[in-house]
Amino acid sequence: MDESELAALRTMYVFGPAEGSTWNLTYDLVTSKLRERNPDEFIRVDEGGQGPVPGSVMHFGITLGDETLEGMAKLTPEGITLEDATAQAAASFVLWLRSSVVPASTSISFNMEWGLEADLPDALVPDAPRPRLVAAFLTHLEAIDAMVP
Repeated sequence: MDESELAALRTMYVFGPAEGSTWNLTYDLVTSKLRERNPDEFIRVDEGGQGPVPGSVMHFGITLGDETLEGMAKLTPEGITLEDATAQAAASFVLWLRSSVVPASTSISFNMEWGLEADLPDALVPDAPRPRLVAAFLTHLEAIDAMVP
């Protein structure tokens, strides 16, 4: 794929704490931070078969620019996904994560749906401005594309 095709590509981005660390993620925290952005964002917690935490998942909507995307948060394993997103949307999302949800000086790892399927290891999200984040995500997509026959 060429660069413009990669930039337009939509996939699920998976964000989590870097290995050996935690965000101390709670659904209340994610809910409050989403509501600060937009009081009308869609939020639903499915409790799973084991009560309010084990096996549960939080589904949410988030408005980034003029686009509303969906995501999920899980406490175990700890992480947040952004579904059907471009690298540009993922960069905006991770900047929000870093400023609102993830504790200061805690690293964020990422992968993509296709990267997980291809056993591509997680990578660290650079502590960088949006253009460098987009570039990091596009580089990851290029690596995935190179692995696919």
